[in-house]
Amino acid sequence: MGTPDFAVAALERLASCHNVMAVFTQPDKPKNRGKKMQAPPVKECAEKLGIPVYQPLSLRKGDDAETSLEVLNKLSPDCIVVAAYGQILPESILSLPKYGCINIHASLLP
Repeated sequence: MGTPDFAVAALERLASCHNVMAVFTQPDKPKNRGKKMQAPPVKECAEKLGIPVYQPLSLRKGDDAETSLEVLNKLSPDCIVVAAYGQILPESILSLPKYGCINIHASLLP
């Protein structure tokens, strides 16, 4: 799970030595003056690597949250790696993976 360029490096490294089953990222957003829709960098990377991409509006409420949880349950991941995702993961997702979740953060945390 991630969005910006920072998450791309993590995805590329993980995909080089592990089976990455899916990428969850923020929805495409309008950019610049023309408001042309732009995909998050990690989505573009995942698509190049042939990894399925999911872009829920929310992981905490609504249809997107329910669908995301269903997808994750079906995938039954051993671990979830988060890199600059931009959303707080609910307990229903945090408790899902066999070996837990890892958050990669670009700076020191307090």
